[in-house]
Amino acid sequence: MTAQRAPWDAIAASIAAAEGISFRPERLEPVGGGCINQAYRLEGTGRRYFVKLNRAENATLFEAEAAGLEELLAAAVVKAPRPITHGVAHRQAFLVLEYLELGRGDAASLAALGVALARLHRHTAEHFGWRQDNFIGATRQRNPWSADWIAFWREARLGFQLELAARRGHRGPLQHLGERLLERFPALFQGYAPVPSLLHGDLWAGNHGVTRDGTPVVFDPAVYYGDREADLAMTELFGGFGPAFYRAYEEAYPLDPGYRVRKDLYNLYHVLNHVNLFGARYAPQAQTLMERLLAHLG
Repeated sequence: MTAQRAPWDAIAASIAAAEGISFRPERLEPVGGGCINQAYRLEGTGRRYFVKLNRAENATLFEAEAAGLEELLAAAVVKAPRPITHGVAHRQAFLVLEYLELGRGDAASLAALGVALARLHRHTAEHFGWRQDNFIGATRQRNPWSADWIAFWREARLGFQLELAARRGHRGPLQHLGERLLERFPALFQGYAPVPSLLHGDLWAGNHGVTRDGTPVVFDPAVYYGDREADLAMTELFGGFGPAFYRAYEEAYPLDPGYRVRKDLYNLYHVLNHVNLFGARYAPQAQTLMERLLAHLG
């Protein structure tokens, strides 16, 4: 071990109980890439695990993440790390995941991801929402079951983020434009009726990878059942996934032409969340999206 043993002995005991094995921690290495949690690779007894740590009061983040990964894995169409165990030890919350050795992606792996995501989106539920709330970044994400997608998006997504922004002092044009959009955005759904598809929920470039054998893998989900366009929109928000991904998805599950406009509506949710998490520097981007949507509505 290369760090203080606490809370690692307790985490090792939790791994042993969950896996039904004898496990002794032998090597611990920090892993980069996270902005909310500390991450480590834990090795011992011929096994490797990916471990996240956070403050004890944030244990519900890990509980929700594990449940989301289990939901994705149950669909059996996309690879994700298997959750092993989670809990609190020595005043630290922990989540232990299967360790996946990642490699370098290419056009073929992006195309495979597009096909896998299309298959995931064909996994549907009777209503929109999910069985529990979870988190988008560090922000609670409300997932009440609803038969009405427009009402769900107005209340549990845009309305929730705008209310949170107002409580945090982000008022003025952001709220005025938001109020107008909340009233008018249902017109964007004329002739289009989304079905409740299983969504990753936070599918930007940093939340997918490729294993050494070229298999695409996704992680850090914020799952719920919603319009599949919301997942596709998120893939475009921070740089995009490359043309091979979008071609493969479109061939497997063609998109409605109105997606080109509605993607701004869906990405507005994530930009507003960035306003609430990281501050007013994201407000101009949110306002631009709202102005563009309102201009389209006439």
